Amino acid sequence: MGKAFGGFAAVGAVASLYAMKKSWDPLPSVKAAGFTTLDMSAYKENELVVEKWRGKPIFVLKKTAKMVSSQTPVQAERDVMIDGSHYMIAIGLCTHLGCIPAYKPSTEDFLCACHGGQFDFSGAVTKVPPPRGLDIPPFKIDGNKLVLGEVGPEYQAMKDTGITL
Repeated sequence: MGKAFGGFAAVGAVASLYAMKKSWDPLPSVKAAGFTTLDMSAYKENELVVEKWRGKPIFVLKKTAKMVSSQTPVQAERDVMIDGSHYMIAIGLCTHLGCIPAYKPSTEDFLCACHGGQFDFSGAVTKVPPPRGLDIPPFKIDGNKLVLGEVGPEYQAMKDTGITL
């Protein structure tokens, strides 16, 4: 009788632990909200498009040939290359206090109106007070698509060199 009760208690304990573990896992709808897929063939050069990922604005800027040929090595290492095109992908929040910088196509830079910070067309700081460039969200390249929220080899390489957080 004692062994039967022990076995019954063990099965109950395992079932309870399994139920607790399942309740800690995120719901499928929450997991799906963590990823956003962008078709990069739809973007035009020097036109800022603001997408949304996890409630944050994501800046997508397809660079012109002039931008690419004139950029410094620091700017170039922030590029995301998809199908031979150069893109600036960044979380559209100033790294100073979280304001949303405005893109000026005529000067090809971003201006944060809150405290006068500026970023170039690659998202690098050109005028302080922002402490660092615009943050790059985790991404994975899948053909001509960009999957935000998933860490791919290109993002990992940026992270390993300290370009991303």
